[in-house]
Amino acid sequence: MASPGTATVPADQDGVALAEIELCGELIIAASAADGERLSADRIDEVLRVFTDERAVRDL
Repeated sequence: MASPGTATVPADQDGVALAEIELCGELIIAASAADGERLSADRIDEVLRVFTDERAVRDL
């Protein structure tokens, strides 16, 4: 029988993997809707919900 500490590791890894897949899907959707050949760094940050401290504070 696995100890309680190790029993939660696979679930956490699964959650991380699912989150990564979801983020990749969001990027694919954004890329397919983009007019240009590539997404700008700002657009990628927007899709992935990555913000600088200044922008996060401004948007609150």
